[in-house]
Amino acid sequence: MAASSVLFDNHGRPLEYVRLAVTDRCNLRCFYCMPEEGIKYMPKQQLLTYEEMERLVGLMAGLGVRKVRLTGGEPFVRRDLVPFMARLADIPGIDDISLTTNGVLTAPYVPELARIGVKAVNLSLDTLDQERFARITRRDELPRVMDTFHALLAADIQVKINAVVMDGQNTQDIIPLAELTRDLPVEVRFIEEMPFNGGSHTATPATLPWHHRRIREHLEEHFGALVPLTGAAGATASEYAVAGHVGRIGIIAAYSRTFCGTCNRIRLTAEGGLKTCLYDQGVLDVRALLRGGSSDADIVAALTSAFKYRAANGFEAEQQRPLHQLSFESMSTIGG
Repeated sequence: MAASSVLFDNHGRPLEYVRLAVTDRCNLRCFYCMPEEGIKYMPKQQLLTYEEMERLVGLMAGLGVRKVRLTGGEPFVRRDLVPFMARLADIPGIDDISLTTNGVLTAPYVPELARIGVKAVNLSLDTLDQERFARITRRDELPRVMDTFHALLAADIQVKINAVVMDGQNTQDIIPLAELTRDLPVEVRFIEEMPFNGGSHTATPATLPWHHRRIREHLEEHFGALVPLTGAAGATASEYAVAGHVGRIGIIAAYSRTFCGTCNRIRLTAEGGLKTCLYDQGVLDVRALLRGGSSDADIVAALTSAFKYRAANGFEAEQQRPLHQLSFESMSTIGG
């Protein structure tokens, strides 16, 4: 199906980008994402098959989606991921395939990622200190993550490091991580901590200890004034140049939600739930349509209808959730 003109939601925002979770499973146990004992994973038969995901991406491409980012869980814990990505790249209208990974299993696949034209990889990395890494992730895997980091750079794949800033946990890592941009063509992005940890979270955007303004102030105390850059349409990060640095720095106000007005992304969870906002409870069971015999036209109609009732921002989406039990979800089930 050839791509059509861009589809807009009810607030006039284009929908060009889908984040596709291929699994809810993960080989790390980051405390801000899930409890130490992990989460109850979905039975395999409840996950979308690769064929079902290909069908959906093809239909979305016909609605104007052009970018697909593979997420999880950790995408590489699912077998045959790279051949699946290659098939997605061949779908007419899809011109940008990217990936978010924790890097533990990724390094051996980097040459294949480069071959199929993966444009960018977001690498989740909250610290460069091996002891803190093991404490945060509950796994001692930093050397393997750094192998992936260097392999991606060697393959000329754009690397963005995603670091969640957590009070009392890794704030001492902000400057060392940012220093990577001095000599390397990477973007290091600092993310406000969000409540998707499978447990409780009492902070609000107003009381979050390390909000986006404080992160910037801390960086400027060390590097001097950050120079704002013009980001891509729909970007979540405020991007900055640092004098004398090859790379750049990004700050994502994920909990303050300052970027909602330009959001151009939708999410598909591993079990086929459509989320038009990270903070909503899911607005459409696509798996039921796929397995219930719905035609392509039926599915397109259902998707188009869902996009017409999109929340204006993350706060509105959160308010619409039953009992507002947002904090009991895990990012592993949401899809990054």
